[in-house]
Amino acid sequence: MKFAHDTEPSLIMAADLVNTDYGQEERLGTATALKEYLRQHEFTGWSSAETKDLAPIHELRAELADAWAAGHPDEVARLVNEMLAATPQQPRLTRHGAWDWHLHFTPDDAPLPVRMRAEFAMALVDLVRSGSVDRLKTCAADDCDRVLVDLSKNRSRRFCTEGNCGNRTHVAAYRERRATGSGGRRDES
Repeated sequence: MKFAHDTEPSLIMAADLVNTDYGQEERLGTATALKEYLRQHEFTGWSSAETKDLAPIHELRAELADAWAAGHPDEVARLVNEMLAATPQQPRLTRHGAWDWHLHFTPDDAPLPVRMRAEFAMALVDLVRSGSVDRLKTCAADDCDRVLVDLSKNRSRRFCTEGNCGNRTHVAAYRERRATGSGGRRDES
C-alpha cells in the first residue's frame, strides 16, 4: 500500500521519536537535541522548540511506543482515539517549502507537542484504516528492540537501520553456518 506523501514521513518521524529512548542514553534530553530531531524531519516550526516541550514530547513518545507494542488494530485504534481526543484539531490543506499539498491538523501557533501528537495520530489513522497496523514492527535482531515502520511493498522489512542490525544478524548467521559446516562448500565427490 502506498500512503499519502505526508503520511510516510510522519510514521518514520514517529518511529524515530520512539527510538530516541533506546539504550542507556536519553537522546532527546535538551532543547538543542529536540530542535535537531525536528529539523532533520523538516517539521514545521522546528526552531521554536524549547526545554518546556521536552516532558510532553517524552509522554508522546511513550504513547507511540504503546502503539508499536499493541500489535492489534483494535488496540492501536483505541490508543489513536485517545491521542486524538487530547488534541484540538483544525485540519487544513497547506503547502510550504519543498512540500506539496498536505494536511496540517492544528494551527501553526499550537504548542509543538500538540502539533506533533496530531500529526502522528493522523498517520496512525491511515495505518488502521488501510489494515496496515502490522507495518509497526520491532527490530528482529536478538539484541535490539528499536521500532521501525515497514514501508516495503511486501511488508518484509525486519531490521532497523540505526544499529546495522540486518548486516550483523546476517553475518552472524553466515558464520554460524560456516562453523557448523552447513553453510560451507558442497562436497562434489
